[in-house]
Amino acid sequence: MVTINYDSELRRAGAGATSGWRRLKFFARRYVLGTVGLVIMVTFVLTALFADLISRYDPLTVDSARALAHPGWQHWMGTDSFGRDVWARIVHGARISLAVGIGSTALGSSIGVIVGLTSGYLSGWVDLVFQRITDILQALPLLVLALVMTAALGPSLPNVILAIAIPLIPTVSRVIRANTLALREQPFVEAAKSIGMSETRIALRHVLPNTLAPLIVLATAQLGSTILTEASLSFLGLGIPEPYPSWGRMLSESAAEYVRVAPWLVIFPGIAISLVVFGTNLFGDALRDILDPRQRG
Repeated sequence: MVTINYDSELRRAGAGATSGWRRLKFFARRYVLGTVGLVIMVTFVLTALFADLISRYDPLTVDSARALAHPGWQHWMGTDSFGRDVWARIVHGARISLAVGIGSTALGSSIGVIVGLTSGYLSGWVDLVFQRITDILQALPLLVLALVMTAALGPSLPNVILAIAIPLIPTVSRVIRANTLALREQPFVEAAKSIGMSETRIALRHVLPNTLAPLIVLATAQLGSTILTEASLSFLGLGIPEPYPSWGRMLSESAAEYVRVAPWLVIFPGIAISLVVFGTNLFGDALRDILDPRQRG
């Protein structure tokens, strides 16, 4: 006869995880891939914050005498055709990629929440107008619409953030609208109406907080796609302008001309883009499993 240690089983299930450290340990055991994604994301965030400390060279300094230097002790990842240190440009490029990713995701999600909440809660002709505008925006893929917006606004950091944020609005607004339509029929909304609470207060205080869980999951998943979109725009020459370091721009400058003689110019920026997108996707999947009870196994 097998004796079950219920206390041990409860601890393994996270029942006693009250402190932050215990919750982190439970998360690491339960969601291994999500932990890997979180570590990758934290690493890139710290790299962006302390870029000036962990790079010995200025990413914009040109040294023609050391052009296309091989990776070595002096230049860990070699140099590009202008003699600029590739490691310094990748480290400082993390700032641009994260600024674009976080900025565009926050802006697109904020506008999408306003549109989705208003459309779902007020319904009627407001919902009809907002949904037709959403249909127009969703008719074009993310990259195509971002290309059109960037070409119209011009290449700069604020314009790139705006160009990537606008295509994100339809997806966020659809998710928020669907949750709002379900929540507005719940008994707690009817109870709030019965005591004379205003529609705006009900929407902001009672409906909106209950839509945050799917919004967090969606925003985390979109963070990787926004970084990849920025790299694609820079690769096509419509992203962050020179001489500022951008991973996509680094690939665009070196992919065609120097891929054979200096493959490190393509390999290292490509690895950086792949890792940050991979990390955000893994962490987003783990968040979905945590916040959505239907996904828990």
